[in-house]
Parts: sequence; structure tokens; C-alpha cells
Amino acid sequence: MTNQLNIRPTGALDFLSLGALVHRLDPGIIPFRKAHECQIHVSGGEFNVAANLADCFGLQTGVASAMVDYPIGELVAERVRAMGVKPFYKRFVHDGVSGPNLATVYSDRGHGVRAPIVFYNRSNEAAARLKPGDFDWKTIFADGVRWFHSGGIFAALSPTTPALILEGMQAARAAGAVTSFDLNFREKLWRISGGLAHAQETIKQIVDHVDVLVGNEEDLQKGLGIPGPEVAATSKLDPSTFFLMIDRVVEQHPNIKIVATTLREVHSTSKHSWGAVAWMGGKTHVSLTCDLDVYDRVGGGDGFSAGFFYGLLTGQSPEESLKLGWAHGALLTTYPGDTTMASLEQVKAFAQGGSARIQR
Repeated sequence: MTNQLNIRPTGALDFLSLGALVHRLDPGIIPFRKAHECQIHVSGGEFNVAANLADCFGLQTGVASAMVDYPIGELVAERVRAMGVKPFYKRFVHDGVSGPNLATVYSDRGHGVRAPIVFYNRSNEAAARLKPGDFDWKTIFADGVRWFHSGGIFAALSPTTPALILEGMQAARAAGAVTSFDLNFREKLWRISGGLAHAQETIKQIVDHVDVLVGNEEDLQKGLGIPGPEVAATSKLDPSTFFLMIDRVVEQHPNIKIVATTLREVHSTSKHSWGAVAWMGGKTHVSLTCDLDVYDRVGGGDGFSAGFFYGLLTGQSPEESLKLGWAHGALLTTYPGDTTMASLEQVKAFAQGGSARIQR
């Protein structure tokens, strides 16, 4: 097959994510210490991909996650519905005081020379309580799921979440679904979950069950313990160091068929250069690069994954799939929030080298 994957042609769900749902408080360019008001964005590294694939790309998608019965839970569930994602919830009762809670992410937007600042309140997070046995995978996969996805953020939440990811991956593979994992290495989360050695041991076990891996050089080095190459890239957009590391990744995990990532050179908070690369079955593919005027950078990588996976799910060539991921990720940085506001027509036009000329 052109993309190395044996994707089942049909299924009740094209795509299913397993991960934590969170809400992000965004005071815009005002730092939190001076903020008076915030926008609320519903997010989650794994959920974002499912939301993008449903809302922009028109696929049937689902999310398996924790849900809490309090007003923030209702807000999050409403946004999940609005994005067209089918929920599979393990429900928790909130005690009215301490939780369990849906996690809060605090993230200002920065501006110019001032970088964005991100911090969390994941105290007593419901998703961290998720464990093997919480989802009836047999029923979920009964009518066919074509692609199953999870990520490193969810894996870092507790001792039980990696075991649940493994259970989901095994059920997915038994049901004939393609599996993907976004390394999404977050130093702050792993630091309180056992440190670097534990992170690598945990992630390696999961990646043994994965077909498609998403992660940049830092993710590969820190998440999988792959040594970085001796030769430094000439720029952040130079894919040579990434490709040098792939051989080592596949040597350790021969089950992996595709590895992909975005390339981002940050000139200032609002000016980035943007590219993407993929390795598929021994062949390397490199996207165009473009300069971005960034409105909100959060979710750009998930935007890339969604476009890239859409291409693969719809039988596009590796080159076309990479273009769609690159284009959708770029567009996503022009919207507020973590999930897409793009139309498929916009993505396809930009993927073909479209411009920002006004559409009359």
C-alpha cells in the first residue's frame, strides 16, 4: 500500500482517541498576574485530533475520557458535542469541594519577544483515575474502528493511565485498527510522575504497540531515550537530524511504519517558520515551509496530526497526506483556541500552495 498501513476500509468510527479532556483559561496577551478576564477553550492533546477530524475533515470520530458531573463537566461535554465527537465517558461524581476535577490549563498568549507561559492545575484530576477495565473496548470496537490514538500527556498523568493505553492499543490491534501515539513529551508532567527514566520505560512499552508515531527530535530523545545525532541541524527547519534518529527508533521498535513531526523555528511569539516531515516505510518526505503570523500557537501540532491522519485514512499519497497536515496545522495557529475553525476547502487550497489573498 502507498502509505504502508493496512487501514480497514469501513467502520462505525473512523478515529477514536483515548485521553484527558481539559479546559484552558486564556487571558490573551495579558499575563495571568495582571489578568481580569479569560476565554475558556476545551482541549486535550488526544481529543484535539478527534475534534479536528470531525469538524474540519468530516470524519466519524470518538473520544474515550473521564467526565465529571459538575458545571465545568457540562461545559466540556457541550463543546465535545459541538465539535461532532462521539463521547465514551467514565463518569465521576464531584464532591462539591475537592473534586475529582477536569484539569485546568493556564496559558497566556505572549506577544513579540515575550514568550507564552503555560502552567497547570491537575490536582485530583478525574482522568488520572482512569484505569484498565474502565471502558468496554469490545463493545466500542464491535462496529469497527479504523484508527485508535493516544498520547504522552495522558500517559504521564498517573500509574494507571499507561496501563489503560496499553489495554486500548491491544484491543484496537485485535479489532484491526491502526494505532498511533503522539509522544508529546511534557517535562513538567513527567517530573512529578517518576522522572525521565520512568517516562522512557513507560513510553517504550506503549510504542511497541504503535503503527504511527508523532514526535519531534526532543520527543524522541526524552520520550524514547534515542540519542541525538552528533551533527546539529543548520536550522530548526532542517530535517536531517530528525531523519538520522529514525533509524534508531525503528531499530528499537520495528513495528513502527510511520514517524512524522512538525518543524518550527520561532523568530518571536508571533512569527514562526513552519514545516513538516514524515518517514514512511524507509522513504522520507518533507513539506513546503511557510512563515506564520501566529495568533495562538496551542494545538498546532494536533492540527498537523489531524490533517496528516486524514490524508492516510482517505488513501492519499504520503506526499499529499503530509501537505494536508502541514496546511491544517499552519491554519490552526491563526485561530483562538486549541481546535480547528478551518474548512476542508481552506486546508486543501493552502496545501496546494495557496496564499492569504482575500477570497471574494
